[in-house]
Amino acid sequence: MSPFTAELIGTMILVILGDGVVANVLLNKSKGQNSGWIVITAGWGLAVTVAVYSVISISGAHLNPAVTIGAAVIGK
Repeated sequence: MSPFTAELIGTMILVILGDGVVANVLLNKSKGQNSGWIVITAGWGLAVTVAVYSVISISGAHLNPAVTIGAAVIGK
């Protein structure tokens, strides 16, 4: 798998899990309705963790173009 594909998959995992927890808290008739900001922050934290551990061995798991550009600017 190429590093580009790994970053794409990692970002996809991050967005799907993160947005899923927000939808769970905000949508009516869901199990987590009105559960609050702590559930959202914990869900996003777990989403970042899962995404990073999924692709770190392949691409370094930047998952953010700003990190990649910053690393390129300083020569890494």
